[in-house]
Amino acid sequence: MTTGDSLLRAAALDEVRQAKYAQRKFVNRVALTLSLLAMAFGLFWLFWILFETVRLGVGGLTLATLTQMTPPPNDEGGLANAMYGSFLMVMLATFVGTPIGIMAGIYLAEFETKGWLATVTRFVNDILLSAPSIVIGLFVYAVIVSRFKSFSGWAGVMALALIVIPVVIRTTENMLQLVPAGLREAAYALGAPKWKVILSITLKAARAGVVTGVMLAIARIAGETAPLMFTALSNQFWTSSLSEPMASLPVTIFKFAMSPYENWQKLAWAGVFLITVTVLGLNIIARVVTRAR
Repeated sequence: MTTGDSLLRAAALDEVRQAKYAQRKFVNRVALTLSLLAMAFGLFWLFWILFETVRLGVGGLTLATLTQMTPPPNDEGGLANAMYGSFLMVMLATFVGTPIGIMAGIYLAEFETKGWLATVTRFVNDILLSAPSIVIGLFVYAVIVSRFKSFSGWAGVMALALIVIPVVIRTTENMLQLVPAGLREAAYALGAPKWKVILSITLKAARAGVVTGVMLAIARIAGETAPLMFTALSNQFWTSSLSEPMASLPVTIFKFAMSPYENWQKLAWAGVFLITVTVLGLNIIARVVTRAR
C-alpha cells in the first residue's frame, strides 16, 4: 500500500468519524430538546395549578375561615372543624403507620432480604401501594364501620394508616439498601452489635430518605377523600371524639366544591390552599432539619 492510498484511507475514516459524530450530536440535541420540552410541559401545568390555587384560595381565606365552623348554604362560616379533624386523623395515622413502616423496612433491608417472608411482605406491600384508596376505604368500612354500626374518626385513622404503611416501608427499605456495605462491615469489625449498627450507622445514613418517605406519606393522606367518605364521613360541628363522625378538609372540599353556593366554593378553594401550604411547609421543615443534622 502506497503512501497516497494510506492518506486516502485515513481521510475516508476521518469522514466516517465526522459523520458519526455529527449524527450523535444531532441525536443528542434532539433528545435534549425533547427533555426540556417535557420538563417545560410538566412545569407549566404545575405552576398553573399553584397559581390558580393561590389566586382563588387567598380570596376565600379570612379570619372566619380559621375560627368558625362549616356554615350552611349562603351563610358565613369557616373550616375550623374540618381543619381540626384532618389534623387529628392525619397525625394519628402518621404516628401509627410510621413506626410500623420503618420497622418493617428495616427488617426487609437488614434481617431477611431473600426469605419467603420477605418475598410475601414485598408482594403484599406492592399490592397496597398500587391499590386505589377507595378500596382501602371500603375495606375499613366493611371491617370497622359496618361491624360497629357507626362512622367514626378511628375508622378514618385506620384507613389513612393503611395508606401510610406501604409508602414508608418501600422508601425505608430502598434508602437502607443504598447505604454502602462498607459502613456496616466497619462497624461490625469494631465489635458493634447489629442493633447498634442499624440505629447508629445505617438508619442515620439514610435519615434524609426515610424522612422524605414519611413526608410523602403525609402529603398523600392529607388530600385523600375517598377513604374518609366511607369511614369518618363528615360532621358540620366541632367534635374531639374519635368515636363519632368527624369532619375533614378533603371531604369538606369535595362537598363544597360540587355545590352551587358561592360561599361554599370560596371555602373549598381556601381549604385547597391550606392543604397545599401545609404540605409544602412540612417538606421545607423536614429538609431543613435533616440537613442541619
